[in-house]
Amino acid sequence: MAWAQAGQPSVRRGEPVTLNFENAEIEAVARTMATITGRNVVVDPRVRGTLNLVTEHPVSAQAAFDQFLVALRLQGFTVVEAAGLYKVVPEADAKLQSGGVHVSQGAFPARGPRGGQIVTQIFRLNYESAANLVPTLRPLISPNNTINVNPGTNALVITDYADNLARIAKIIAALDVAEGTDLEVIPLKHAVASEMVPLLTRLLGSDGGAAVVANGGGQAAAAVPGGGQGFRATILSDMRSNSIIVRAANPARLAQIRKLVQHLDQPPAPGSSAEHGNIHVVFLKNAEAKQLAQTLRAALAAGRLGGSQGSADEGRSSSAGTGRSEGAAAGATGAGLSSSAALGEGGSAHFGQSQAVSTGGIIQADPATNSLIITAPDPLYRQLRAVIDKLDSRRAQVLIESMVVEVRADKAAEFGIQWQGGIGRQGDSNVGAIGTNFRGTGNIIDLAVAAEAARRGRGGLGSLSSDMLGNGINLGLAHNYGGTYVLGLLARFLEDTGDANVLSTPNILTLDNEEARIMIGSNVPFVTGRYTNNNSIGSGSVNPFQTIERQDVGLSLRVKPQINENGTVKLAVVQEISDVLASTINNASGPSTSKRLIETNILVEDGGIIVLGGLLEDRYGQRQEKVPLLGDIPVLGNAFRNERRTRDKVNLMVFLRPTVIYDSAGSDAMAMERYDMIRGDQSIVQPGRHLILDSINAAPQLPQLPQLPSPPAQESDKERQARQARRTPPLSSLTRDSLHAPPAGGRQVDARQLRSGESDGWAD
Repeated sequence: MAWAQAGQPSVRRGEPVTLNFENAEIEAVARTMATITGRNVVVDPRVRGTLNLVTEHPVSAQAAFDQFLVALRLQGFTVVEAAGLYKVVPEADAKLQSGGVHVSQGAFPARGPRGGQIVTQIFRLNYESAANLVPTLRPLISPNNTINVNPGTNALVITDYADNLARIAKIIAALDVAEGTDLEVIPLKHAVASEMVPLLTRLLGSDGGAAVVANGGGQAAAAVPGGGQGFRATILSDMRSNSIIVRAANPARLAQIRKLVQHLDQPPAPGSSAEHGNIHVVFLKNAEAKQLAQTLRAALAAGRLGGSQGSADEGRSSSAGTGRSEGAAAGATGAGLSSSAALGEGGSAHFGQSQAVSTGGIIQADPATNSLIITAPDPLYRQLRAVIDKLDSRRAQVLIESMVVEVRADKAAEFGIQWQGGIGRQGDSNVGAIGTNFRGTGNIIDLAVAAEAARRGRGGLGSLSSDMLGNGINLGLAHNYGGTYVLGLLARFLEDTGDANVLSTPNILTLDNEEARIMIGSNVPFVTGRYTNNNSIGSGSVNPFQTIERQDVGLSLRVKPQINENGTVKLAVVQEISDVLASTINNASGPSTSKRLIETNILVEDGGIIVLGGLLEDRYGQRQEKVPLLGDIPVLGNAFRNERRTRDKVNLMVFLRPTVIYDSAGSDAMAMERYDMIRGDQSIVQPGRHLILDSINAAPQLPQLPQLPSPPAQESDKERQARQARRTPPLSSLTRDSLHAPPAGGRQVDARQLRSGESDGWAD
């Protein structure tokens, strides 16, 4: 017998014992159990408390130890076996200190731990998925213990009391059995197998069952949790035979799928697009078929890429069991691009979503008829047709009027005196010479040499050309030396004034968001290289030649308009003005050009005028040639110097006005206005009556066009006012008063002010 109050226990190992512990310390009872079982027992310092353990009759040592485990379990403690001894620890820490690990193929070992010991058991499953059993077994395990899944080996790792693990092992053995499945191949007569399988998956997955879907020849994916095992079904599509392969867990489920397929496998309704193979032809009114086809293909591809990754019609498998089918497919067929878009519920669709059946569509353009050939199911075609109707609309046009105004005023003044004289007597062998000589036109030395050559007949009279005398007034004094007149004094006075007023108004009409270019000028050749070839060795003949490159020189306008919603027009403008410099036309290296370029992006109101930019230039130059010291003498110094002053002023402005033309009425009105303007200009230049040249008394003239039809009666006042407002006069016909006033503090400058020098403020 074992008594709690005894100082030393009087029991022997292996003998039956009668337990009578009342309010005994747990540590004391553990020492008694160590004596009874012959095993070492260690008590964790955190284990504190008393036990009541009483038996009416003698029991075996194992039964006494089992009752000890039950009493500890009621106190929140347990015993774990590790390293050949028993450890009494808190139940919450038992799973971390348990040393016993057992592996089984579905059943608890017969000779494993018993009673209330904490052990770890690994169950390897043969048929059932370990993840599917976790929700079933989790409520059967103690709250402080664990159950985990190892997907790699399809195994369960459970830590719990040994007696509870024995019960769980029986449950696992009953569930881990081979399925009794039915397999059937259902051929389709009218529907397409690859299109029906995703639909069946969605329907079967939404009623609480689990469905597994794969493509033809692919492997089935794992079942989706959420449905009972009796409703499990695997559906595959075989595109070669256009059949559906079904494997169900029970005959009832298979019959349900077979009946559903029979209802869906029906011929298309008369008159529907499916009756003609889902091929549609859309004739476009305004858009370009080839460009619109590319846009639609890109939209479909973006919708496919925007969805979540999942199943495809070919090449991959996927699973569905929660009422959702994921993914979309795309491929190329023939000359078109095959894409797929996810369709929404009830036949509607939205790009970028993937919550429904994935279907494909082919879009091909026919440039000859400007039409689109679309092969797609009705839901996808309706969506594409809605997009086509919005894109195939009349595009607005923009008339861009540019006005390049250049006002130039040049002024030059020149004054100079040249003289030459001799020192000595007639007949002397040595005679001295003195005088002034300045470079430029009208040089006194050049004139004397040319006159002597003409007198002797070596150069002829042609040697005395008008270019040898400068422009302006030339006053000279000649001396007679031996019958020969020699120019001894030459005075020159010149004032040169030049004005220029250039107005260029290029106009161009283009579509919204389309770039247009107009070039008015000449195609000028420029020398790019010179080469010399010898015809034969030793012949001495040379064949020189040169290469040239032609470039456009003149007025060029390149513009791309963009009409905004608020009535403004955004313009990307490149305006270029280039000219060949007259002074460089005969240069050996080729002519030079002056270039003025404006490249900018602007925003302007419809019909508004804007200044792109300009150049305000005021240049002054002075050149003086004189004899040192003598040229600085007041008044008298004019006989020893030559002076020239120049002042050039250039005002260059570039104006631009866009006018939006929304409809044919605005286009016709604009054309009639320009037609009448050019016809009026032709009437001005008609030849007048002539007595001798009367045989040619008329120039070609445009005929008068009939009046445009009146606008429709249903046109509202607001629309009529807007249409009339769009009929603005040409930019070149605007007067000074009709243009915008200059900015505050600014001044308007004309050619007279430029000549008189009153516009100095423009140069600031």
